[in-house]
Amino acid sequence: MTFSRAALLCATAAIALGAAACNQEPAMTQSPAAEAAANEAGPIESRLVQRATAIEAPVAEQRPVTIEQLGRTRVDEYAWLRDDNWQEVMRNPSVLQADIRAHLEAENAYVQAVMAPTEDLQERLFLEMRGRIKEDDSTVPAPDGAFAYYTRYREGGQYPIYARRGVDPDTREPAGEEQIMLDGDAEAEGVAYLDFGNVGHSPDHRYLAYAVDVRGSEYYEIRIRDLATGETVATLTDEATGNFVWANDSATLFWVWRDANGRSKRVYRQRIGETEGTLIYEEADDGFFVGVGKSSGDGYIVIQAGGHTSNELRLIDASAPESDAVLIAARAPDTEYYLVEATDRFYFRTNAGGAVDFKIVSAPLDAPGRENWTDVVPHRPGILITSIAGFRDWLVRMETENALPRIVVREYATGEEHSIAFEEEAYALGMQPGFEFETDALRFTYQSPTTPQEVYDYDMRTRERVLRKRQEVPSGHNPDDYVVRRIMAAAHDGQEVPVTILYRAGTPLDGSAPLLLYGYGSYGYSMPASFSVTRLSLVDRGMVYAIAHIRGGMERGYGWYLDGKLDRKINTFRDFISAGEALVRGGFTSRGRIVAHGGSAGGLLVGAAINMAPDLFGGAIGAVPFVDVLNTISDASLPLTPPEWPEWGNPLTDEAAYDYIASYSPYDNIGAHAYPHVLATAGLTDPRVTYWEPAKWVARLRATRTDGGLTLLRTNMGAGHGGASGRFDSLRELAHDYAFALMTVGLADAEAADSPEEP
Repeated sequence: MTFSRAALLCATAAIALGAAACNQEPAMTQSPAAEAAANEAGPIESRLVQRATAIEAPVAEQRPVTIEQLGRTRVDEYAWLRDDNWQEVMRNPSVLQADIRAHLEAENAYVQAVMAPTEDLQERLFLEMRGRIKEDDSTVPAPDGAFAYYTRYREGGQYPIYARRGVDPDTREPAGEEQIMLDGDAEAEGVAYLDFGNVGHSPDHRYLAYAVDVRGSEYYEIRIRDLATGETVATLTDEATGNFVWANDSATLFWVWRDANGRSKRVYRQRIGETEGTLIYEEADDGFFVGVGKSSGDGYIVIQAGGHTSNELRLIDASAPESDAVLIAARAPDTEYYLVEATDRFYFRTNAGGAVDFKIVSAPLDAPGRENWTDVVPHRPGILITSIAGFRDWLVRMETENALPRIVVREYATGEEHSIAFEEEAYALGMQPGFEFETDALRFTYQSPTTPQEVYDYDMRTRERVLRKRQEVPSGHNPDDYVVRRIMAAAHDGQEVPVTILYRAGTPLDGSAPLLLYGYGSYGYSMPASFSVTRLSLVDRGMVYAIAHIRGGMERGYGWYLDGKLDRKINTFRDFISAGEALVRGGFTSRGRIVAHGGSAGGLLVGAAINMAPDLFGGAIGAVPFVDVLNTISDASLPLTPPEWPEWGNPLTDEAAYDYIASYSPYDNIGAHAYPHVLATAGLTDPRVTYWEPAKWVARLRATRTDGGLTLLRTNMGAGHGGASGRFDSLRELAHDYAFALMTVGLADAEAADSPEEP
């Protein structure tokens, strides 16, 4: 199994591009007259906004708290919105302090009043987006021995169904009747929230283990079901992260425990029938989290302890689960390594020895230590190796060069390599290695701004590919109705920032169109050139949709990420602003007609950008926004704070880090000036961006801004970081966000013609 270097804060809102053309272009320029016209167009007047600004907003009480830190003083007048008992609130939202609950509910009532005239529009948006989803969809079955496993949805169902069929031994295709192993819709009955963590069958196919969270707090209960009887035979814990793996005896699970502060700290081993697990590993460093997996050949249980920039792996013989864990290589600063298993060797993806963009090394199974590593694929600056997958005869890697991914297949016996070729100029790839090790078949996904997602089975020996599934758009999708452009925005320091743009054919490019600008730019998370359907509801109404591929991601290599973190973090925000300014110069929109959108760490981006260049934007959506950076990164009790110090710096011990974070933290830099209209969202049980961050941000912003613009806070009182859990319920939240965006730029007025003029 390969452990990916995943962001600890999730990146909400994937790219939604459907297009007819994709061109790599230099920075856009216009004639001076056209540029002047675009800049003079200004914000769009909206009667719905005029109505909304007349509604009285809640006023949060100010209870100033003075904070002394490293000889510096700051005052937080809204610190009281953080419940001192927040750990218990994550597990049981009903214990939330009464005055805090009253304030959040008042904010929700205010949002409902403001957005009331858009309810019909929200319903249309929801129905449009739902109409583009195949409701009874299913994944391509993945064979594993005598069965093929898959997930599917029923018509109208909110949650996945996990199922299997027998496999024809000759064709390896599914055969026989379906067996439903786990019905998500049935599990959701009587609960307001449902999320599955790992769902996995035992190696002998007798049992199904699954992790379930019914609060949104990311504390999971692990249950084991006998697939012959359908009965639950064991409940191991309700304090898990949702991460577990089976040993080869089909009776033992290794699972990860989450502590009271929400951190994954321990690995337990537990057999079916045992009432308690046996502690196998405990991580002492709060900057490291732990996880478990299994090597690709099923030979080893893999325990990982890792932070943002370093990790270490331990191995347990999967056929002898009570054996000791063996450390491969001790953690070292700024050094990462991830493994796959071959027939007689391990292969590691690592940045050891200064391999900034990673290399691949190998070592014998019985001597996997770093001293025995030998280069297989050397470091090549500018070519980032992002993941590897192992099979009996093949090593497969995903790598990125010039913001384009590729899959490279290597045969162990000969060392011969080949790439899987694609014709389009921009696209996104994903690997799905499946369950089977002794196979020549690689399953991968392909999509592009013009192509809905396709699933292929690729024969690594014959190099033939077979299309197994193409994403269906039931309500119809014509790529010729849309145009995709790629421009390069000139940044403040001369760097070129890629910007991907989607608009409906015929949209005027004279600066009159409003535009939604999305960005993230943290943790090395890159925005792929993928296909999605939800944003089409914006562009079909005349809005341009753009993605800024800013520093802090890895679209242009690992260095692009390094240049957008720690003491270079402000590059991320400046890149976003530069992207917006380039879009104005190119005639795609004008100042004051841009809606900024970002989630989680992308919400930090939005908050910083509207502090730095408020007149560029007409609206801003911060989804579960990480905006109280200085206070959060100074609170070592919060789940993600110690692991985040390598990303942001440690303001508890480092004066320079304190001052730098203080210079951009959105909450700490709200100014007495005009702002765009703002919508922030929160989840009461969110352990990643706690609810009080957006609540405090909105309270201070509303009290400080000098204009009469909207400042809204919508809190989901029964969900966490990802919002509503059902696939359709989540669309309703997105429809609400889009209605706000359309309202702020005047595009909602025509669809709310019958709404009252006055509140």
